[in-house]
Amino acid sequence: MTNLFVEPSPFAPLAEKLRPKKLEEIIGQKHLLDTGKPLRLAFEFGKPHSMILWGPPGTGKTTLARLMSIAFDAEFTALSAVLSGVKEIRQAIQQAQIELQQNGRHTILFVDEVHRFNKSQQDAFLPYVEQGVVTFVGATTENPSFEVNNALLSRAQVYTLSALSKNELNTLFTRAKETALHGLNFSDEAVSLLIEFADGDARRLLNLLEQIKSASDAAKILTVDKEYVRNSLSRSMRSFDKGGDTFYDQISALHKSIRGSSPDAAIYWLCRMLDGGADPLYIGRRLIRAATEDIGIADPRALRVALDACETYERLGSPEGELALGQAVLYLSCAPKSNSAYLAYKKARSFISHDKSRNVPAHLRNAPTELMKNIGFGQNYRYAHDFPESYVPGENYFPDNMPAVTFYQPTTHGLENKILEKLAHLRELDEQAQNLNNN
Repeated sequence: MTNLFVEPSPFAPLAEKLRPKKLEEIIGQKHLLDTGKPLRLAFEFGKPHSMILWGPPGTGKTTLARLMSIAFDAEFTALSAVLSGVKEIRQAIQQAQIELQQNGRHTILFVDEVHRFNKSQQDAFLPYVEQGVVTFVGATTENPSFEVNNALLSRAQVYTLSALSKNELNTLFTRAKETALHGLNFSDEAVSLLIEFADGDARRLLNLLEQIKSASDAAKILTVDKEYVRNSLSRSMRSFDKGGDTFYDQISALHKSIRGSSPDAAIYWLCRMLDGGADPLYIGRRLIRAATEDIGIADPRALRVALDACETYERLGSPEGELALGQAVLYLSCAPKSNSAYLAYKKARSFISHDKSRNVPAHLRNAPTELMKNIGFGQNYRYAHDFPESYVPGENYFPDNMPAVTFYQPTTHGLENKILEKLAHLRELDEQAQNLNNN
């Protein structure tokens, strides 16, 4: 079998040079690769099974498929649905059959962007997957429920990959700096800007770093600051940004226009970005963020509107799907604004990171067995629906002896004004219950 991880040439892209060569080197996807998680178990048991890897670009789908062929001691054959047709599928299957018959070697057949194959092309895999001639591994950025045939989907396990977090991209940046960016220093602001623009995509971050390295070498610059990154990205993205501003500035302007309840400005920045060739689903992800961060519970429908816009675009594509994004931008801009949910989440996370680990009170614990009931689990729990207004005045749902905290503070905007009134009423019931207990 050809070595999948031959040492890249000096001119290989940075993303290829830093491609993980073993499972432990993969950054992110802990929900699949940590000890006891599904893909980790598949690797450890050495028993391949057909699967669909669904996730955004740059999350490691191709790398995982390559590593599977090593772990399962199998041949690796890759097809791109963009460049291949039924002819290429047949050739790949024939080669897999020869490999199995003559050498006894199984084949991992990796199909990138499998959602781009039509029904007949996807159907072509079925008999060979069923016969065990190949283990099918499809990669897609689109929802498999809509884009992959049910027959093929029923024979493959779907694994959902997540965009890399900022911390994970930071780890990747450090690895790239230590490996391939010797002698080049970055300010903290420059790193933050690069990570923001990468938007969870490891490959995009490495490509950006490669551009920065080439530009700094040519200019004999040793320290990269935020302004240098902005200028470098602006030069490299003239085809996108016809006005000369950076992509990051435009997405920031769109978000701030929505936050500032300016529908005209928001639709302007949306159309400006689409006109320049920005990825509509990148914009869609920012709309989802704005719906949760800046509107929140003041209008919970905003999140669904943003999600629906992304799903509509995935179904229709350009240009029809872009109208759904425009509708979402206008709705979010006009919606009441509140960041109380965002602040409550941050306060709770901060509190927990500094607080000790506290046990769940006995009355809140589940008691599915007699033993658990006998030791007091669930004892004295009061069922809320047995009480007026489905509320138990004075009940404590926090750990015992935990100091009083308030994370969520509703605003008076939109639906939250009603929530504010309700919570105030419930606090009155708590006070009445406490006064009765004291008397």
